[in-house]
Amino acid sequence: MKIKSKRLETIKMLISSMELSSQEEVIRALEKEGFKLTQATLSRDLKQLKVAKAATMNGKYVYVLPNDTMYKRVSTPGRVSDMLRNSGYLSIDFSGQMAIMKTRPGYASAIAYNLDNSDLPEILGTIAGDDTIFIVTREGCSHEDVLSSLSYVVPEVME
Repeated sequence: MKIKSKRLETIKMLISSMELSSQEEVIRALEKEGFKLTQATLSRDLKQLKVAKAATMNGKYVYVLPNDTMYKRVSTPGRVSDMLRNSGYLSIDFSGQMAIMKTRPGYASAIAYNLDNSDLPEILGTIAGDDTIFIVTREGCSHEDVLSSLSYVVPEVME
């Protein structure tokens, strides 16, 4: 991953997992993740990500991501670098030719996108929410075949 794209992903994860109300706070959080940048660079990054400020329930204004970015604020954030290494997969359950995959909040759309774009022969398609993916499998495929195929995209499926 290029440095800028990694930095942008880190900014999205930070804004999703913390209540940051100033660029100074964002810069300090980025420094903890190993990024050193100027206020001007951060300002350009925030503009590119279409970050805005919105009021919280207690009236404090914090940075928020646009609605089309599927990240959800978590109550006990870990290090962003750890979050980016984790696929977000939690579990999968089958019922006939359907499966429900559970993920960590905010991960479902990215995993579903990867599944849909991997041309897995056992998977007809997916529908993703925030932390759940509905998977339709091809008729005649065993659950073991589906799991084996899924493991190319989500290795933790076979663990």
